[in-house]
Amino acid sequence: MRKVWLTLLGIVIGITVVSLFGPLTGLLISAAVLYAGIHFYLKARSTFAKVVWVIVGIIGLTSGISNIPGLVALVAVAGGYFIYKKWNQKEAQPVFTQKSDDPFTNFEKQWNELQK
Repeated sequence: MRKVWLTLLGIVIGITVVSLFGPLTGLLISAAVLYAGIHFYLKARSTFAKVVWVIVGIIGLTSGISNIPGLVALVAVAGGYFIYKKWNQKEAQPVFTQKSDDPFTNFEKQWNELQK
C-alpha cells in the first residue's frame, strides 16, 4: 500500500514539474543573471562598470520575481527526490525478544556471565 501512495505522489509531482518547467527554467536563468551581476559588481573597479552590473543584477532580480511559480517546481523536484529515497527503504519491523523460562537457558546465561 505504501508503494501505491508513493507512486501516486510521484505522478502528481511529475505533472507539477512538467507543467511548471517554463517558470523553472526562467527562474534558473534569472538566478544566473543575478549571480553574474553580483559577481562582476564585486570585481569591477570603475564606477561605470559597477552601475552597469547593478542594472544587470536588478534585471535578474525582477526576472526572478516574475518566475515565482518556479519555486513550486523546485519544491516538487525536492519532493520527488525524497520519494525516490523512500522507495527502496524498508519499513521498520519491531523486534521482540522473548524471555525464556527454560531453566537450562537461564543457567547457561548465568554461567557465561560468571565465566567472564
